[in-house]
Amino acid sequence: MTIFRKHLKNKRIIITGHTGFKGSWLTLWCVLSGAKVIGISDYLTSSPSHFKRLQLHKKMKNIKLDIKNLPKLKKIFVKNRPDYVFHLAAQSLVKKSFEKPVETFMSNTLGTMNILESLSLLKTRCHAVIITSDKSYKNLEIERGYTENDLLGGDDPYSASKGAAELIINSYYKSVLRFKKNLSVTVARAGNVIGGGDWSDDRVVPDCVKSWSKNKSVQIRNPNSTRPWQHVLEVIRGYIQCGIQSKKYKETINGEAFNFGPRINQNKTVIQLVKEMKTHWKKVKWKIKKDKTKKKEYKLLKLNSLKSKKVLSWEPVLTFKDSVKLTTLWYKEYYSKKIDCFSLSSKQLFFYEKKLMKHFRNKKIKV
Repeated sequence: MTIFRKHLKNKRIIITGHTGFKGSWLTLWCVLSGAKVIGISDYLTSSPSHFKRLQLHKKMKNIKLDIKNLPKLKKIFVKNRPDYVFHLAAQSLVKKSFEKPVETFMSNTLGTMNILESLSLLKTRCHAVIITSDKSYKNLEIERGYTENDLLGGDDPYSASKGAAELIINSYYKSVLRFKKNLSVTVARAGNVIGGGDWSDDRVVPDCVKSWSKNKSVQIRNPNSTRPWQHVLEVIRGYIQCGIQSKKYKETINGEAFNFGPRINQNKTVIQLVKEMKTHWKKVKWKIKKDKTKKKEYKLLKLNSLKSKKVLSWEPVLTFKDSVKLTTLWYKEYYSKKIDCFSLSSKQLFFYEKKLMKHFRNKKIKV
């Protein structure tokens, strides 16, 4: 039995982007909680695919659809009458945004607009969590960590598309959705997520494990860039708590945005992350790769999550070392082929829930 079962059991939950890295973990958590999940996604985001390895398509309704197709998207929402909606579908890679800026802007802006328009048609009660990114903020490389009211926007296509999506959400909510008593909408912004099952291109953890599993050296880019690394389950838990709290406190958090990031002192550089992974995966090698593309990569990015702690009772329960250990050991077990992916991921989820239950008891937080 999972920690959120009483809130999610038998609930109809639409998850867009359910085949992606974060989407597959969210889908797993909801499925194990007894929810009736309807997943909407256009394609598998990586090969291997965590979603495919979990074989979640056997435990839910799996719909292949590009969210830019508004007529079909509307029909899915009206037909399924979701209790919760988690919108994760997006073009989420910074490097790809330079290569395919039009696709990035279309997916991240028009796609988000279509989700909001589909929500507006619902007659039954629904709580929606729209997931954007920490890169929605205009990065001024400030030390204090960005708060939810800081300036949005960015120079690269990915950051700009996410900032634009936030403007669309804010406008559509204030113009349309806030007048609908059956709906609540919150926005979630998370930092750099690590965890088992991510095989996306041009990300440091997948790059490392792909090379190390073949006893090859990995090339490390931007070794001194600092990022708010956190485990995928911390972030997914934030999304779920956002939805649950929206149901409880609709009037106070409706239309609000929330940051989900590690504690400020947990921010680490890329090379610190790689060195910490090495403690759990012996005999590994890496080389520092010089970036010749002249595409700007910001060196400092921090989130301030005090609002989530105060309003949602959310805060990290894993340290940086905990997160890296869970992540690295997931891949080691996966590549050893001693356990199937569903059992492996479920085992880590239940391990995390035990730590979470202890945290809730110590803080006297009611779930």
